[in-house]
Amino acid sequence: MQSYIYKDSTIAFVTAAAQTCLLLEKVQEYDREEWREQMARLLPVLYLRARLLEETETMMDEEPQRFVTEEDYNFVLVGIRELLGQDDAYLDVFVDGGIYTDEVQTAYISEGLADVYQELKDLAAAFQTGEEPIMNDAVVICRQAFLDHWGRKVLSVLRAIHEISDASYQ
Repeated sequence: MQSYIYKDSTIAFVTAAAQTCLLLEKVQEYDREEWREQMARLLPVLYLRARLLEETETMMDEEPQRFVTEEDYNFVLVGIRELLGQDDAYLDVFVDGGIYTDEVQTAYISEGLADVYQELKDLAAAFQTGEEPIMNDAVVICRQAFLDHWGRKVLSVLRAIHEISDASYQ
């Protein structure tokens, strides 16, 4: 029987996660239009790959190590914020938990993507250990976090990126 971490769906997800991390870490190397276009192409793939992950069980008793530091998180957050400027903010009608509200909330592309980055980078770092139980459990945790919160963030940010990209086409 093929190990969960070597299944096509898992490899495809981890690949999309690594590509997303790289694009977020190298935000300073892009101009605004190129970066937005890359994100508009990559985020749907990431979402789809996460959605296609099969459910499995953890192998270890303890939760895998977290690798992303506050400095890593802030580096991504500030890089996106500086690149997008006033386009970073957008209006949203969902609050944490995906609950619809009548009140319009201000949300930030940089915050949403930094939150997603934290989950994906922890996964990528776990895969760099090369230890199957750590890798397996990192996928299980990342998949659950996708279902709980970061999947909604990807969709929300993608909508915002679409709007600011769409405005540049007119």
